Amino acid sequence: MAKKYFSVSGECKQLVRNIQLILILFTTKNAIHLVIDLFKMCTIVKQVISMKRTIWVFLLAVMSLGWGTNALASSVKNLKVTATAYNSVRAQTNANPSIAAWGDRLKPGMKVIAVSRDLLGMGLTHGAKVKISGLPGEYTVMDKMNKRWTRKIDIYMGKDIQAAKNWGRRSVTITLI
Repeated sequence: MAKKYFSVSGECKQLVRNIQLILILFTTKNAIHLVIDLFKMCTIVKQVISMKRTIWVFLLAVMSLGWGTNALASSVKNLKVTATAYNSVRAQTNANPSIAAWGDRLKPGMKVIAVSRDLLGMGLTHGAKVKISGLPGEYTVMDKMNKRWTRKIDIYMGKDIQAAKNWGRRSVTITLI
């Protein structure tokens, strides 16, 4: 019965040889249980060593992703984009113009922007706060634009269509807060 435990390779080989000598000297049931317990401990040590390697690889991967994300976010702190304006009216959006792409309900007076989808990967995700050059206060990203737009934001101006027309199209710098 104890013979199957002697086919171990690797770090535990020498330990098993020593145990074989003990078994020859003491052929009692307790010696067999000792060998089994030592083998289990050796297997656990192997698993821990293997887990350590896995944990180190995992930690390195997570840290490198974290550094990459931080580098990307810091490089996008200031970003030059094209800014237009939009209103919550059916002619400019859809049948339910006060519901944004992420499901937020827009109300006139809110400082909200929609972003082109390429900006989502640059840290301008749902709920991100930005400052827009030429405008007072902070704006919150609560909407996203159609896929056809790139490097563009749309400033929400409630139902004031004339204010949106007066804004027109401008090149602005946005600062991620």
